Amino acid sequence: MAEDHYRGKGTGLEAARRMQEEEELGLRRPRGWQRQVVPTVALIWSLFQLSLASWLTLDSTYSRAIHLAFAFVIVFLSYPTLRRRLSLPGLRWLGETRTIPAADFLLASLAAGAALYIAIDYEGLATRVGLPIGRDMLFGILLVVALLEATRRVIGPALPIIAILFSLYAFFGPYMPDFLAFKGVSPGRYVGQISLTTEGIFGIPLDVSARIVFLFVLFGAMLEKAGGGKFFIDLAMSLLGRYKGGPGKAAVMSSGLTGLVSGSSIANVVTTGTFTIPLMKKVGYPAKKAAAIEVAASTDGQIMPPIMGAAAFIIAEYVNIPYLEVCKAAAIPAFASYATLFFLTHIEASKLGLEGLPRADLPRFFATLLSGLHYLLPLGVLLYELIVPRHSPDLAAFRATAALTVIMLLQHPLRAARTGGDIAGALRRGWGEIVAGLIAGARNMVSVAVATAAAGIIVGVVTMGLGGLITEIIDHLSGGNIYLMLAITAFASLLLGMGLPTTATYIVMASLTAPAIVTIAGWQGFAVPLIAAHLFCFYFGILADDTPPVGLAAYAASAIARSEPIPTGLQGFMYDIRTAVLPFVFIFNHDLLLWGIDSWPLGLTIFAMTCAGAFCFAGATQGWFVARNRWYEVPLLLAVAAVMFRPDFFAGLAGVGNRYLMYPLGLLLLGLVYALQKARSRRGGSAPGSTGGMP
Repeated sequence: MAEDHYRGKGTGLEAARRMQEEEELGLRRPRGWQRQVVPTVALIWSLFQLSLASWLTLDSTYSRAIHLAFAFVIVFLSYPTLRRRLSLPGLRWLGETRTIPAADFLLASLAAGAALYIAIDYEGLATRVGLPIGRDMLFGILLVVALLEATRRVIGPALPIIAILFSLYAFFGPYMPDFLAFKGVSPGRYVGQISLTTEGIFGIPLDVSARIVFLFVLFGAMLEKAGGGKFFIDLAMSLLGRYKGGPGKAAVMSSGLTGLVSGSSIANVVTTGTFTIPLMKKVGYPAKKAAAIEVAASTDGQIMPPIMGAAAFIIAEYVNIPYLEVCKAAAIPAFASYATLFFLTHIEASKLGLEGLPRADLPRFFATLLSGLHYLLPLGVLLYELIVPRHSPDLAAFRATAALTVIMLLQHPLRAARTGGDIAGALRRGWGEIVAGLIAGARNMVSVAVATAAAGIIVGVVTMGLGGLITEIIDHLSGGNIYLMLAITAFASLLLGMGLPTTATYIVMASLTAPAIVTIAGWQGFAVPLIAAHLFCFYFGILADDTPPVGLAAYAASAIARSEPIPTGLQGFMYDIRTAVLPFVFIFNHDLLLWGIDSWPLGLTIFAMTCAGAFCFAGATQGWFVARNRWYEVPLLLAVAAVMFRPDFFAGLAGVGNRYLMYPLGLLLLGLVYALQKARSRRGGSAPGSTGGMP
């Protein structure tokens, strides 16, 4: 049926799925009884986390330690020491993927024991704060080594290397040049701070991972197993597939819907790109652009509230504001970014002269909506719990997951009863999907758990007294210029994000630069809210997912589209320029974050004007708005973008007291450009392949 029309096939899709599996499930595929070990551990982990959210009461230090211990076990049993096979006798186990070597069982046990030590000897450690004994030192060092190795296996060498460099800096700070000099720490203080208290590895990021993030990742995994991902794709195709460049617009919409509950850009690419990329190619998008649209849409899924790639909850803890305030601050930039990407797909379709898919090739909207209406119920429960009674995020996610579990259990039996099918078999299928979702949720959490724990090493070193020094160093590098400092931060986030997951990039950069941004901006007379600085670091960490030469999301999409990975990543980054400009805007224009704004009409007005500015910026950078741009229209489009993004600045220049009075000026310029290009397009001066009236 409709699924057959747009299911990706061939080795490209298989390669993309293999990349996703390697990222989320590890490289090892053991046989025999060992095949059940990791799924069993993952299932128990999910049940433990659900118990924490419902009936089990534990001290947060205990829950963090157990959370990390589960992650360690899955890492060392799922990921071999090396990612390639060795043929050297006696060392083949280092790259073994068909069995779990005894050495990795031993490593898993030692690592789990090191993680649990803080819980096992909790009272003793509380009496020895700052004075660790030999046993404390042994388990503390073992924990750091095990964590660095686990992180290397899952994420790669970047984060462990950064953690090691910070650790070395903590010890060798007194021997550094004057402007980098630091008083240094003793081994006892280092181990105590990093491994035996809640100031390092067991700090806020791991607490948020254990308490909140796990439940949201589990909810997303179970929704996918239930069929929610395919429902979102079908719904988007039924709504938009028949319009100009319809599959591209459907890719944006479906990726946005999937991004509501997914924290992984590569998972988004594989889930939605499987269907949308072949369809985009079918209507005429070049392979590179089809893949790049999917990459940009899937990457931006991580800026969509309520989950935001797991970072929303960590931001709330760091900034010390309610979680809903984070969602409120992130709303306009996220929705404006998606609306602009939607417009970009229309621009590309207009350039290429593309049409939509025939209605006969598309699923019917009302039939699709009715067939998957039950998938919206748990999302409704989640949003209701967060917004109306304002329950904690973990309780809201638990209740939404409980509602989803009931739906997963009953959807197949009810369908079987209606069609006269095998009800018992349908019930078994429902149970199977629930168990598969519980296992998938836990396995998807492994990278988040070890990344947040490893980032805690860096955070712990910074809290030993480096915070003020880092601010001075950044101030020195930027010469005290706020714009140069933001550019350095953005570049560092992109560079760091090439080798790290988004959440880890955000934690590291926010720990290092967010306080510095606020402080240095204050020195120059700019009042920057802390939430703006944190979101700035977060956004550029996300953009690294499609930044060549790494960009795993671009590699997955190019595998499906059969395009070159590096050009695909570059094209995706070009589409994401409209997202990259927004953080620079909301650092200075806090209206985009709805900071201090509680009026719905004013909020919607700011959103509409931000979209207008972003559309004009996209039109200027892509060379097309309604028709192909002429040279004098580009500065006009950029002027509209500038006015819409910074009405306060232009109001100050004009001596106008109310900054919102600048919006009509922007709309007037926008109307002028629209009228010029619309008239030219009617005359046929910008048909695909023409010069578009360029002189």
